[in-house]
Amino acid sequence: MEVIQEMFNLKCVRNTAVIIFALTMIFDFNTLFAQNTVSTGVPFLLIGPNSRFAGMGETGTAIADDATAMHWNPSGLAFQTDGTQVNFTHSPWLAGLGLSDLFYDYLAARKYIKSLNGTVGMDFTYLNIGEVIYTDESGRMDESKNYKAYEFAVAMAYATQLNKEFGAGVTVRFIYSRLSPNNLQVGNEKGSGTAFTTSFDISGLYKFKRGPKMIKDKLSIGLNLSNLGPKISYVDASQADPIPTQLRLGIAYNLFKNEGNDLMLTADFSKLLVNRHPDGTSDAFYKAMATSWKGGLGQIGTTIQSSVGVEYWYGSPRLVALRAGYFYEDPNNGNRKFITLGAGIRYDKYGFDFSYINAVEENHPLANTLRFGLVLDF
Repeated sequence: MEVIQEMFNLKCVRNTAVIIFALTMIFDFNTLFAQNTVSTGVPFLLIGPNSRFAGMGETGTAIADDATAMHWNPSGLAFQTDGTQVNFTHSPWLAGLGLSDLFYDYLAARKYIKSLNGTVGMDFTYLNIGEVIYTDESGRMDESKNYKAYEFAVAMAYATQLNKEFGAGVTVRFIYSRLSPNNLQVGNEKGSGTAFTTSFDISGLYKFKRGPKMIKDKLSIGLNLSNLGPKISYVDASQADPIPTQLRLGIAYNLFKNEGNDLMLTADFSKLLVNRHPDGTSDAFYKAMATSWKGGLGQIGTTIQSSVGVEYWYGSPRLVALRAGYFYEDPNNGNRKFITLGAGIRYDKYGFDFSYINAVEENHPLANTLRFGLVLDF
């Protein structure tokens, strides 16, 4: 990490906002807003990609009923046996920083394959960090060496129903980070501004098809353990950064459903399973799944992000949706608090969704963030 930080301090200068962005958001999505957080590499993997679920407070683990289940809960693909769907989301990311060339794109597709007795999915996540203006140690600019920084991930998933109520899914992912095309040297250390790694997810989704009337066909519970994999290294193994392994638990409840009206309540709880030591080193992901729970219940509770959401659909079949939600993060571990709003329409095989973040704090980088989504069903 020291090599990449030095790259932004000495070699690449745009403006103050980008310096802050480069030294915080790239390495730790939460550090921009908190005092005591656990830093990771490639934190763009934690961005909620779907404008539908983003409008519901960034909840979706217990619903996961479209192609973007690839992110929220891949096991949700198991219950999607109605052909093929393509889902695309675009967002001018961190609108509060006022950077027009910083954006986020997400493309997901899924298809049920009868011979495999399950559904396969594929997604592509892309974060465009923007153009970096190259300067040498003396501060002189060289436009011929300007470059674009970006990160992306490609993933494939398979999910199947183990019975009528329970679905399980697994995902494999390739992750690439290009913060600079140049080889760099800081002191005796040499490193590259590019790095890559791999990860996998395991997940489950239980839909209550039996039981009392108050839960039958109304309640679902989802669990997703994502980004399990080796650290990402720009220099050497001793300076590698853990990727953002995360545990998500979701609960959804259909409050009422009749011809023309459908109201869903949902809640998500997530925790970063990363453990760093005072000397800057970190545990391997398989060890951090246990060591990241250190501390008493009070301390563990401050590391859990929570969100709630509601979605109302009108029409039979579904035609228009209204959504709202709230996202909360402890002040000592991110301090993100925001209200989300969203809406969507469906017509035949086509759909459009959008969401909006209303940050509780003034001048927050996430304020006024918009996501736009297109859905195609075949």
